[in-house]
Amino acid sequence: MRPQDLVVRCYAETHENQWQAICIDLNLAAQGDSFEDAREKLTAQILDYLEDALVGEDKEFAGYLLNRPAPLEYRLKYHWHHARKHINHGMHKALRAFELSLPMVPQKLG
Repeated sequence: MRPQDLVVRCYAETHENQWQAICIDLNLAAQGDSFEDAREKLTAQILDYLEDALVGEDKEFAGYLLNRPAPLEYRLKYHWHHARKHINHGMHKALRAFELSLPMVPQKLG
């Protein structure tokens, strides 16, 4: 990870034979057939969201869009999964906490 990277906190869990990946920092979610699939879809969604918020049509609302954490229930789930990962020195197959490191490219002015 580089110092100029943006790190967002996420977790994924299985629900009715689907993986649900949730970003607690931006309140975004994606589903997939596997952990990797859900994580890839969430990553793509986060990148599109950030592009729209920073340089796209929604840039006038960036202050709001970049400051909308998930509800407390989801943030607590992330911290629970994250703590369990470190305590158990591994991950439960149906619960995974992870972080995504995304490059931050400053918007060109003028």
